[in-house]
Amino acid sequence: MEREHARTTADMEWRGQTDVSNVGSQWSTIDGPLGVYKEEAVKLAKSFYYGGFLILPVLWFVNCFYFWPVLQHREAEPLIRRYVVKSGIACVLFSVVLLAWALTFAFGGEHVFGSYWKHLAIYNIDDKYGPA
Repeated sequence: MEREHARTTADMEWRGQTDVSNVGSQWSTIDGPLGVYKEEAVKLAKSFYYGGFLILPVLWFVNCFYFWPVLQHREAEPLIRRYVVKSGIACVLFSVVLLAWALTFAFGGEHVFGSYWKHLAIYNIDDKYGPA
């Protein structure tokens, strides 16, 4: 235990952090002392946030998961926190829109879309373009 604390303390000093009294809440990633450095963490959070707009919204969820300690502590790195909070909001909004679309399409069907439903439904593609 003492050896672990000494290693963590030395690692924190090497990274430029001086407060070793509260080791558990210092780290911005779920990896704790094995996580990325502050500058690299900012780049990573920013990359995950903007990557979510490139039709990879799962990156917003990954950003929130990986930087979970930042979401738990308000006094965490403000630049990382900004990207993680934005990722969380975007992830929730995307999930709500996707769920609403899926439920509308699945349960609404022809009642919601009218005659245009025949062009949207996947099971009609085989009848339309399949072998005769």
